[in-house]
Amino acid sequence: MSAILRARTHAVATFLVVAAVVASLFALAPSADAATRTQRIRNAVEIAVKQKGDPYHYGSAGPNRFDCSGLVYYSYRRAGFTNIPRTSGGQARFAHRIAKKNMRRGDLMFFYDGGGVYHVGVFIGWRKGHRWMVHAPSTGKRVHRAKPWTSRWFAGSIR
Repeated sequence: MSAILRARTHAVATFLVVAAVVASLFALAPSADAATRTQRIRNAVEIAVKQKGDPYHYGSAGPNRFDCSGLVYYSYRRAGFTNIPRTSGGQARFAHRIAKKNMRRGDLMFFYDGGGVYHVGVFIGWRKGHRWMVHAPSTGKRVHRAKPWTSRWFAGSIR
């Protein structure tokens, strides 16, 4: 084998080894990113739950008073989701719509009527056969845990 052919063969072999290493690193990235995203969602839920008792105030996004989308905005931004929109309608468009049966803690519950999405809550799990959320409900009330009062809602996720 000539020196040129050996050099080319060595170069191709080296390239293939480097390509395999780089590909394996990129193969790990999505699962590592998914783990980080999952942890950030957990953190967002913890932050939202810690706001229990804070008063509702239309147009507020914390840290001591909230409207519904302001609670989501505050909690998820503090957890590292810097691109989450401010309004419930924007959050509904931003989230990936999922089946209610596939919900996980930290997914979002969007309430709607003929005019569109009017309310959002953070899903925190099941209790006594009902889904529960933490949300900032309305004027005169405080951030608290509640089950949905209507079936006119859909689930969204930022997983």
